Amino acid sequence: SSLGTSTEEVLKKVPVSSICLLKVLLSCFSFHHFLSSPPFVFLLPQFGRTEVIDNTLNPDFVRKYILDYFFEEKQNLLVSTFGQIEFLLSSYCFLSLLHRGIQGKKCGTIVLSAEELSNCRDSATMQFCANKLDKKDFFGKSDPFMVFYRSNEDGTFTICHKTEVVKNTLNPVWQPFTIPVRALCNGDFDRTIKVEVYDWDRDGSHDFIGDFTTSYRELARGQSQFNVYEVINTKKKMKKKKYVNSGTVTLLSFSVESEFTFLDYIKGGTQINFTVAIDFTASNGNPSQSTSLHYMNPYQLNAYAMALKAVGEIIQDYDSDKMFPALGFGAKLPPDGRVSHEFPLNGNLENPYCNGIEGILEAYHQSLKTVQLYGPTNFAPVVNHVARYSAAVQDGSQYFVLLIITDGVISDMAQTKEAIVNGAKLPMSIIIVGVGQAEFDAMVELDGDDIRISSRGKLAERDIVQVTSCAGTLKYF
Repeated sequence: SSLGTSTEEVLKKVPVSSICLLKVLLSCFSFHHFLSSPPFVFLLPQFGRTEVIDNTLNPDFVRKYILDYFFEEKQNLLVSTFGQIEFLLSSYCFLSLLHRGIQGKKCGTIVLSAEELSNCRDSATMQFCANKLDKKDFFGKSDPFMVFYRSNEDGTFTICHKTEVVKNTLNPVWQPFTIPVRALCNGDFDRTIKVEVYDWDRDGSHDFIGDFTTSYRELARGQSQFNVYEVINTKKKMKKKKYVNSGTVTLLSFSVESEFTFLDYIKGGTQINFTVAIDFTASNGNPSQSTSLHYMNPYQLNAYAMALKAVGEIIQDYDSDKMFPALGFGAKLPPDGRVSHEFPLNGNLENPYCNGIEGILEAYHQSLKTVQLYGPTNFAPVVNHVARYSAAVQDGSQYFVLLIITDGVISDMAQTKEAIVNGAKLPMSIIIVGVGQAEFDAMVELDGDDIRISSRGKLAERDIVQVTSCAGTLKYF
């Protein structure tokens, strides 16, 4: 039954990152004087077009677009006017640079302005009580509960919250509840919120007591005379001339808290530092043979290169200099055959940085020609490598992301758990991507989604690890 839908159940259907909304506006200047028609702009995919503005080569369009922004995805937008310009949405959310011109070829300039709708990441906490509700049970009082509905653009209503049932009373006091503002009104403070009051029945045939309407703006006034609502049963009102109401509902308290989003940190100047670590153990197979996961097919990327591009091309847009440390582990290094689990792919111990994702791929290809695949599969050294850097910068100005790409079962589980637990209090996260057909179930233990990992009796302060397969990674990017 839809009446059994709680706020949590509703929100489970909505991707977490879709809570982040951008408002996008467009303007243009210095369009060619020979344009024969008034300018307008298309914004694709599926967002429509601007209005037409007559007699100007410098239109400033009023129509705005509300876009879901998924920081973990590559979102291409196409702006089309008298030519076509492609750009990445993420490039407009980089280090506070949310206003940028896109220079066309001798056709003028399209200016895109984007800002996050901050009220859509707010959460509201409120509490209600009711007085003198209609008595619906023959042998006792009512068992009232309330159902909240958000109004939609087409005039329909969508359930967004249901309170608990308060048994055997006509004057219930419900528990406080918290709901995201977006779920309540989609960020429109004046949008109608409908509240229905029911008497709970065991068989599910709940009796309708009445309803009332309000808005987020009204609720935000808090406890006052404006937030005492008459509960009206329209059918009952039509039948009885002396009908007044079916009781009243009063707002007891209302408060709002803002939840910080990824964009808050980016706009605040937080620098994302991306490090990649690649598995060079012998279980990958001889790189010179086509069956190897490291085989360099001139016509197709191998699994390691695909995983690197899938993740790296997203993250690199949030790194201003796009210089990334690239490490390898599990190989014998020249000239003495020493086994290393923390060697730079470019061979430079003092400066392991590579220029962009293409630079990492080039260094990776060169390493395959010089090192000998060996083992075992140890993660702890590369985790500790990134942890050392993140420990040195804990003022919020930098965040570190380590991508580990591997084909096999981890050999140093205990040491890696300890490194992760220690790193959980630092500004860092770890993405582990499994490639090939090996068994990766053991690595899922490092992902603290369900059970927080621990080491030496100490729990990780937070979950900083995401484990996925190469197929799963490519599905999202």
